Amino acid sequence: MKLALLCRNERLYSHKRLVEAAEKRGHEIDVIDHLRCYINITSNRPTIRYCGEELPKYDAVIPRIGASVTFYGTAVLRQFEMMGVYPLNESVGISRSRDKLRSMQLLARKGVGLPVTVFAHKTSRAEEIIEMAGGTPVIIKLLEGTQGIGVVLGETQKAAESIIQAFGGVNTNILIQQFIKEAGGSDIRCFVIGERVVAAMIRTGKEGDFRSNLHRGGTAQTIKITPTERLTAVTAAKAMGLNVCGVDLLRANHGPVVMEVNSSPGLEGLENATGIDVAGMIIEYLEKEAKPGRTKTRGTG
Repeated sequence: MKLALLCRNERLYSHKRLVEAAEKRGHEIDVIDHLRCYINITSNRPTIRYCGEELPKYDAVIPRIGASVTFYGTAVLRQFEMMGVYPLNESVGISRSRDKLRSMQLLARKGVGLPVTVFAHKTSRAEEIIEMAGGTPVIIKLLEGTQGIGVVLGETQKAAESIIQAFGGVNTNILIQQFIKEAGGSDIRCFVIGERVVAAMIRTGKEGDFRSNLHRGGTAQTIKITPTERLTAVTAAKAMGLNVCGVDLLRANHGPVVMEVNSSPGLEGLENATGIDVAGMIIEYLEKEAKPGRTKTRGTG
């Protein structure tokens, strides 16, 4: 197959592994910076130009679009879709997952376990917002935050009110979520390919940090997940319409709750923790699923 990898930095571990896995299995793969693409939107012959040349026909495209450039990146991906190229993840699924509010509403519609969550803009009634979320401690999030940035723990009523009002002072939308204390500062990353969890790891935040992101000094190790956790992860991926994603779960007393569905999950921590060739499994999935002109839209909303 002839593959295209959309990414900004080809030197990142995940991107190098995908290129390595594709070439190892005998495929040709081009790395394309989506921000340097120009798209020609026509009804009879849509095209993409890159570095002064029109891109050739590809069998499949692997989107690795950063959160900060979602709008332009998904526009380029849609152009590939219009040209009949099979996307590992469709543009609509990526857009759903990047909108934290929309994704949680879609997950709730499917009955997926979630922490109690309140969405707010006007924060003058901070007491009421905290009460709706079940009382302190609460997690306060910016909608646009990634990798643990823009996520704050309000441990006491006074602290939570101050944080909420401070975010309100910069005229932004925020999410206030129930704090799952029993998770102990750990979460579970389930890596979904197709309709099955192929690998899972438990991530634990560094001492004194409730965030478990590896980018922020957390650690990871392999874990055996329960059938309920497996079903929750697969259901969440389907709700977003994603073929490949990372689903982050917390183990709450009442069962697993989903914190996030990541459409461009990193491979380094997962492969190192589990020893599983996840990159190779992604390419294998494309070999089975990519057909000329075929797309697979899943999920609703």
